[in-house]
Amino acid sequence: MISAARAIGILLLAFAVPFAASSRTTQAEDKIDSIYTDIAGAACAIIAVTADAGVATRHCPGIAGYSLLVQDDDSRMSIVVMMPDGGHQPLEYWQVVTTAFSTLGDKAEWRVKRQGGKHVPIALIVRVYADESSDPNVATAYLAVAKITPQAACVVAKIPPGAAMNLQARLAADGASDMPCLAAL
Repeated sequence: MISAARAIGILLLAFAVPFAASSRTTQAEDKIDSIYTDIAGAACAIIAVTADAGVATRHCPGIAGYSLLVQDDDSRMSIVVMMPDGGHQPLEYWQVVTTAFSTLGDKAEWRVKRQGGKHVPIALIVRVYADESSDPNVATAYLAVAKITPQAACVVAKIPPGAAMNLQARLAADGASDMPCLAAL
């Protein structure tokens, strides 16, 4: 015969196990991670070049149905986020991060949440090197943070160089959905 205390313990355990599993699933779904994709080199296909105008566009892989167009126009670079529905969202780094000559880093950092077992992008972080110094060998490295929603993408933060800039960019990215788009410089 099972004692009353033991029966209550078994009953509580029966309710606690599914709750604990549900709690772990919720925590895993709420966690934000990073996935990196290349935005330079062989991973990207050149899709348009206008040599006399100094314009080139490359198509680079993304995640979860998103991809990136890397634009190089008059020695200034930016990205267009290609949405899964076929739409496109220009980030216009050359207007909201720097108007100076610029280049991009080699990787894009996608900040993602898990929803329904799939990665869903919530933000994009890209390093933008701006030639803002009088010394042509010195570039200022900003981190451009763009929010990504199913309907839109825009730059919401420009993180200046500093010891904690990667952490600052991730914190901005993780809260990007509540941030307004940056205005042109």
